[in-house]
Amino acid sequence: QVQLVESGGGLVQAGDSLRLSCAASGRTFSSYAMGWFRQAPGKERAFVASITPGSMAYYADSVKGRFTISRDDVKNTVYLQMNSLKPEDTAVYYCHLVGSTSWGQGTQVTVSS
Repeated sequence: QVQLVESGGGLVQAGDSLRLSCAASGRTFSSYAMGWFRQAPGKERAFVASITPGSMAYYADSVKGRFTISRDDVKNTVYLQMNSLKPEDTAVYYCHLVGSTSWGQGTQVTVSS
């Protein structure tokens, strides 16, 4: 079972940037797609972005052009660079090993207006 640990969340103002990191241990993830999801209060967990082993990236429409997902297979880490943050981006952000039951514990991102 792979362990995923997110970091990098925080409280920022609208228009600011944050970079989230997700470190994987227990299994090298270079052969797996990785994803970021988020859950806002009172809402379902929703897809944000994913990246394939070949670094093909996919994004939710709501973050396209503002967020960038990347991966470092040497460090077993996936990143989410979030620019031009909006109050509606406020949520707990989770990373996920696609096709597995492995999820991180989540990191809170709060964007004030």
